Amino acid sequence: MEKGHSTYYKEVLKKYFSKEELKELHAYSDWRALWEVVYTWLWISFAFALVYFFPNVFTVVLALFIIGGKQLACAIIMHDTGHNSLFKSAKLNHFFGNFFGAYPIFMNMPAYGKYHLQHHLHTGLEDDPDTNLTKGYPASKSSMTRKLLRDLLGLTGLKGFVGLLLMHAGYIQFELGGRVVKLDQSGMTIFKRIRLFIKNFSGPLFSNLVIFLVCFALAKPLLYLLWIGAFFTTFYFCIRIRAITEHSVVPDERNPLLNTRTTQANFVEKLLFAPLNVNYHVEHHLIMSVPCYLLPKMHKMLVDKGFYKDALHADGYWQVFKTALS
Repeated sequence: MEKGHSTYYKEVLKKYFSKEELKELHAYSDWRALWEVVYTWLWISFAFALVYFFPNVFTVVLALFIIGGKQLACAIIMHDTGHNSLFKSAKLNHFFGNFFGAYPIFMNMPAYGKYHLQHHLHTGLEDDPDTNLTKGYPASKSSMTRKLLRDLLGLTGLKGFVGLLLMHAGYIQFELGGRVVKLDQSGMTIFKRIRLFIKNFSGPLFSNLVIFLVCFALAKPLLYLLWIGAFFTTFYFCIRIRAITEHSVVPDERNPLLNTRTTQANFVEKLLFAPLNVNYHVEHHLIMSVPCYLLPKMHKMLVDKGFYKDALHADGYWQVFKTALS
């Protein structure tokens, strides 16, 4: 398909949605948005409580996976507010996107939003900043095993965290897809760099200090290690599975109809890989301003109108993961 992505999306909107339906799909609700945030942090609280009341190896491992999955949910809160599509107002999107999404995972919502827009404008093309997350599949079983072990052993997380520090310090451009774009350092003094780092890192530091102080107030300061441990391990494991499912092993990376996949998710898959209905990814790419809580409705509209005769749809994450193994 040679037409630009934006042209294709406009044609889809005209073909599949009336003006009334588009209005329905943009019925923002602050209460439903707030519930998505509360639901995420209730799960995080549950994971901490599980280890607090029943400390053993099994609960620690279970908590690490739950927290890793909900740190991905924090990233999706950052993602949706970066699109300004979770709450009605920009102020609420900015506040919740930073303090309950980006900051706890050491990121910054406005910077992410600017970076992520390029993914939507150039999905699957040379200028897509996320291609490093999705290329290289199908992979051999040995290669996939090495990738997942690097994630679960913290090697991917350590590399990612160093990258975040360099971004906050102004050495490299804000990129989460693995590309390294160095910034012009002319005129950057040590004092300017310190001010920049404090400006960018103060929010993440504050949010993580709050999490630590809650653990400290419960007389279990070591519980905070669950948050850090998950951030370096299971969080990146969940990111990898999510990225593979959404944009890897697709028929045509340059075709906006065939380079993005919607995947049905069961309870465990939603817990780990598909928070805030992010599994309805074709829908999100078609109209990125639709709030997450209305994506299932949009999906049903498209199914009823025969859209998925030609678009990508999978019955589960395991189904896609098997195709990612050569």
